[in-house]
Amino acid sequence: MPKSSPRISVRWLAVATAVALGVAGYFYFHVRSVEPVYVTVRLDRGDIIRSVVATGTVNPVITVQVGTYDSGPIIALYADFNTQVKAGQLIAKIDPRPFQVKVDQDKATLANAKAQLAKDLADMAYKKLTFERDQRLLEANAASQDTVDSARSAADQAVAQVALDRANIQQQQANLEEAEVNLGYTNIISPVDGVVVSRNVDVGQTVAASFQTPTLFVIAKDLTQMQVDTNVSESDIGNVRTGDAAHFSVDAFPEREFEGSVGQVRQAPITVQNVVTYDVVVNVANPEFLLKPGMTANVTIITGRRNNVLRVPIQAFHFSPANASGLAVATSAAYLKPPHRRIWIDDAGTLRPVSIITGLNDGSYAEVLSDSLKPGDRVVVDEARPGASDNTSSPTPLRFPH
Repeated sequence: MPKSSPRISVRWLAVATAVALGVAGYFYFHVRSVEPVYVTVRLDRGDIIRSVVATGTVNPVITVQVGTYDSGPIIALYADFNTQVKAGQLIAKIDPRPFQVKVDQDKATLANAKAQLAKDLADMAYKKLTFERDQRLLEANAASQDTVDSARSAADQAVAQVALDRANIQQQQANLEEAEVNLGYTNIISPVDGVVVSRNVDVGQTVAASFQTPTLFVIAKDLTQMQVDTNVSESDIGNVRTGDAAHFSVDAFPEREFEGSVGQVRQAPITVQNVVTYDVVVNVANPEFLLKPGMTANVTIITGRRNNVLRVPIQAFHFSPANASGLAVATSAAYLKPPHRRIWIDDAGTLRPVSIITGLNDGSYAEVLSDSLKPGDRVVVDEARPGASDNTSSPTPLRFPH
């Protein structure tokens, strides 16, 4: 088998080396000659709205739980779900017969105490006369001192017995009043004007109020005024203030937006699985009775708003040229501590850093408070690959200032 010539192998090695050096040189000089390409957008004026998004539940502003002080079977119901009731209106009744019996017993006991007082008053009068008579007999030496002393003791005891009878009458009178109050509690009365939103008992059901007052009805005082109890995270609660405007939607009316305002920012934290939230109450009018208790609301609270201001995209704060090391030390950082920020603009084809002061930030745009920028200035938001295109901004080759 013929062997390859060493001269041919050396030739091929030289050719391969030359090709590799040529390719490397091409890429080295070509890539170095390509200018960097940046994505820019024009500054404009517009509205900046900072908001907090939360979910909540629609509730009546005031709800009253109507319970019972007495125990016993329900013998009548005079209100049901959605019933309009007035303050003082009878809405249910507990069997009054056991309580009426107690009232009758206490009346009899009171009458007995009064009769006993009348008897003891008569006895006291007699014993006083006896004492006075024995006292005169003693003065005439017709009675002994012991007889007088015994008559005096009997008269004093009679006076004490009358006082005891009077106290007993007061006690029996109090017992009678207590029994009459308990009898009155067999009538379940609405304490407010409103609408019954919950009924938890039926006729024939026995309620027991021994340890805890059972809830028979829940009455909403005014369904034309509702509130949304929202859970706002601790990271957002710092921007929420009483009086902030809010709007929300409910699943029952997905195309309608309800307007309200923050009525209360409650201080009590709500912790669920180590996540802390706070209850923010949004007040809303409900004249058409469209909102119903328990509806889930998707709430947006407006915590700040600026109209027709110069604004800069948030992406501009996070951009820094990759080869900006040749610039001054003061411009080498991508951004400063808010509200002082640094952005890069296209200044007639030259990439130039600008320090600005920002105001309200809505997560997409920030308000520009300084005078170093004006509408129409092109601000750099990103670096694009050569040949790349963008639908909303124009990639532009830029150069650094000398």
